[in-house]
Order: sequence, then C-alpha cells, then structure tokens
Amino acid sequence: MASKSLIRNASSSARLTTATSRTYATLSPKAHAAAEKLAKWKGTSVSGGTTKNFIGGEFVESKADKWVEVHDPSTQAVLSRVPETTNEEFNAAVDAAETAFKTWSRTSILTRQRVAMELQALLRENSDVLASSIVLEQGKTYNDAQGDVLRGLQVVETACGIAGNMTGDKLEVSKDMDTYNRRVPLGVCASVAPFNFPAMIPLWTIPLATCTGNTLVLKPSERDPGAAMIIAELCQRAGMPPGVLNVVHGTVGTVNNICDHPSIRAISFVGGDKAGKHIYERGTQNGKRVQANLGAKNHALIMPDCNKNLALNSIIGAAFGAAGQRCMAISVAVMVGNAKSWIPEIVERAKALKVNGGFEQGADLGPLISPAAKQRVEGLIQSVADEGGKIHLDGRGVVVPGYEKGNFVGPTIVEAVTTMRAYKEEIFGPVLVLIEADTMDDAISIVNANKYGNGAAIFTQSGATARKFESEVNVGQIGVNVPIPVPLPQFSWSGNKASFLGDVSFYGKQGLNFYTQNKTVTSLWRAEDAIGNKASVDMPTMR
Repeated sequence: MASKSLIRNASSSARLTTATSRTYATLSPKAHAAAEKLAKWKGTSVSGGTTKNFIGGEFVESKADKWVEVHDPSTQAVLSRVPETTNEEFNAAVDAAETAFKTWSRTSILTRQRVAMELQALLRENSDVLASSIVLEQGKTYNDAQGDVLRGLQVVETACGIAGNMTGDKLEVSKDMDTYNRRVPLGVCASVAPFNFPAMIPLWTIPLATCTGNTLVLKPSERDPGAAMIIAELCQRAGMPPGVLNVVHGTVGTVNNICDHPSIRAISFVGGDKAGKHIYERGTQNGKRVQANLGAKNHALIMPDCNKNLALNSIIGAAFGAAGQRCMAISVAVMVGNAKSWIPEIVERAKALKVNGGFEQGADLGPLISPAAKQRVEGLIQSVADEGGKIHLDGRGVVVPGYEKGNFVGPTIVEAVTTMRAYKEEIFGPVLVLIEADTMDDAISIVNANKYGNGAAIFTQSGATARKFESEVNVGQIGVNVPIPVPLPQFSWSGNKASFLGDVSFYGKQGLNFYTQNKTVTSLWRAEDAIGNKASVDMPTMR
C-alpha cells in the first residue's frame, strides 16, 4: 500500500503536469520553446508552478495563503504564482541578511569585487535566458529585453572597478596627528523593483549594495519576478555567500514590512508615484535612507532647423519602444514653429511599426503588462477626444493574429494642450502627445511648468540653441539630438522635481554614496614615543 506522502506527491505531480500542459498549450510555439529552456532554473516557473523565495542561499517554497498569478501579457496564460510572503518568511530573509552582514562587511573588497566579475560573466553567458523570461512575463520584444539586461549588466561591469572608487582621504592635520575617512557599509538594505525593467533595476542595486559590503533584500515586481530569480541563482553561482542577497515577494504587505523593519537601513525604489511616495514617507519616518524614482513626462523639442530624419525616427523609437512602458520614454513632442507641418509624416512613420508577440520576428512593440493597463491607456486616449483634442493615429482595438487575448495597444498619436488629462498624467503606454509652440522660449516654458523632471531632449543643428536649452530647461537628464538621455553607470541618474524623492540618486558616484557612510578617524602617534628606532650592531657590553 502506498504511503500517504507518496500519494500526496503523486497528486501534486499530476496537478503540476496538468498546469504545465495547459500553460504550454496556450503559449505560442516560439514562447513554448523559450519556456522549456527556462524550466531548469530553480526559483521560478513559466509553466503554471510557483515562484520561490530566496532566503539564506536557498530557494524556499512559501507557506503563504495568498498568491498572485503571473500572466503572459500576449496570451493571458498563467506562467507562475507568486506568494504574498508571510511575516515569518520576511523576517527570516532579514535575519539571514543580518547574519551574512557580519562576515560579508569584513570580507576584503577584492573578494567582493571578484564576485561582481564572476557575475558579469555569467550574465553575459545567460543573457538570452534572462531576455526570454522578460518577454514571457513582461511582454517586451526579444531585442528590447536584451537591452534591459545589457543596461543592468553595465552597472555590474562598473561595479567591478569598485576598489578604486572606495578610497578615502587622509591628511596630517597637526604634528604626528592624522585624520582620515573611509567608506563603510550601512548594513541590511532593500530594493523594490518595478515591472517594466525586471532585470535592469535589480542590477542597479545588487552589485553596488553588495560590493560596498552591504547585504540586500530584493522585492521584484509580483507581475514578472522570473528575471530576478534567475539573477539570484547567477549570484549564487558567482560565489555570493548565503544571505548576502535574499529575494522575497508580495504586494503592499511586503512593502510595508520593508519600510517598517528596524534592521533595514536603506530602501531603493523605482516605480509609480503612489507607491514611491508611500515608501519614501513611511521609510523616512522610520529613519531609513530612501531613494525613489517616480513618474515622468519627458518632452522632446523639435526645432525647425533639426535633422528631420534623425529627429522623427528618434521620437518614434523613444515614444513607442517597450510599448511606452519606460520612465524615460519620450511621451511629449513639442513641435516648435514650422516643425508642426511634419505631424503627418510622424503619423505615417508610426503606422509602419509592427505590433506583435515579443518572440515574433520583426516585432517593434509588444503588449502592455496587464488588461488593466490596457484599459487605462485606452481611457486616456479617449479623454483627448472628450476634451476637444485630436487623435491623429488611434491604436485602440488592434488585433494581433494568434494573440487575440493580448494586452495590445498600437502606436497612438494625439494632439493636445497642456490642460488636458492626457498631457498632465503619465500614460505609460504607446501614446505620443503632440504640443505646438510658436517659439523655443514658449517650448521651454512648457517643459519647466510640467511637474515632472526626469528628462528632456532637443533636436536642432544650432549649437547656440542647444546651449540655451541645456542652460534653461529644468529637468535632470538632457539629450541633445539624443531621445532618451539615460546616463551610463559611470555617471548617476539625475531626475528631479516630482520624478524623484530623496537626496542621493542611483548608481555611479551617487550610488556609492547611497550605500555607504563615512567613518572619520583622527589618530595621534607621537614620534618621540617610538620604541627601538634603530637597531644596534655593536657588541653588547655589561655596564
């Protein structure tokens, strides 16, 4: 007679097989092939199973009683279930991080640097796996998903030079008295990542937090946690000791635990306004250091003297890439002077973009993350017509053969004024808002009056025009003939106004400052107190 445990295991196996078959049957053939390659990874599932927590170096099945389903945005197939991590599991993750900090913070910087070097090699080797996970769970096209991984990889590569960036200062401030400072880690830190960059944002935080000697508790988006779980496994393979990186899941409850736990010293957040403001306020009230990147409304000024072909292609790419789900997307084009005559050509170029599943050849943009996101974007498009604006290109109602249940919205171009809802709100979809301005001064005033300040761009062939724009526009990141001016990780993220909360920003030198604190030491060693200044070679004599 079979034991009860064997019966339970057989029943569980049967349910998993059924779920796998159902999921694979729903996926497209190309997505199915990618999912099968992802099946070997320990932390997550793309076949209807569960996503694990990663605590103390182990992938642990959660005992949660509440779960969130992860859907393929192209088909609505259920890929995985994500736990609402229990309080006990969350506390175990923080305890593991605290324990690991005691030894990791004292590990030589060269050892920590070597882990980063191993990690960057493993990320390169497995970039196709990470990209496939992103396409399945987030909906990006495959090439765009590779870009997601690459931009995170660049931060890891920069962290490989951590030793040279951690040097302190020393000065003899008085005779035989020295003062010197050194950077020391904070302790346990936390990172809350968004759905739109499931690999890049974890890789903004993991290398800098750990190379500086901290330990980290990461909460990926519950909508697409797979990339983070693959990265956790790669960190383990790279030699990162147990507890240095821990991954927990969930929604509001887990976020509040991060904000409230007394052992967590700092929180890094990228995402929307509501969550970011909540985390900043609750975290800082509890004495934590917080950096929070929030919403955006990035403008591009199209000057009449610009290289027209470059400008129009750049705007199209920056507005509709990733289906507009980027905090650095160009969502507003300000047509200055005669440039407004180019609107029909912008529309024609946007019409040529192909909407399809992310694994399909030639796809330019994939689906939005969820049916709710699609509904919201379509509502904002309708608001333009309701408020008296003009819809030049309407992407609502697009149907993709083979992906009829996908969350697709096609490229959309609307003409509006600054009082309209579609201009004032972050749409986070493939919608380009066109605004007209008579002069450059008028255009700069439009940008500066907007509450957000992530970035802005200008397209012109005049150096004087570009310099005036650079000097007078009030945003953190400026592009001159460059549509998405996201700085490379040798520099630092520099969004401002309502797009950022906190005093210290992401990666680069600012990132080092965020994850470290200065310890200053003043020491006195009087020269006259030195013992045995010179060895004697004379024959000792008795006196």
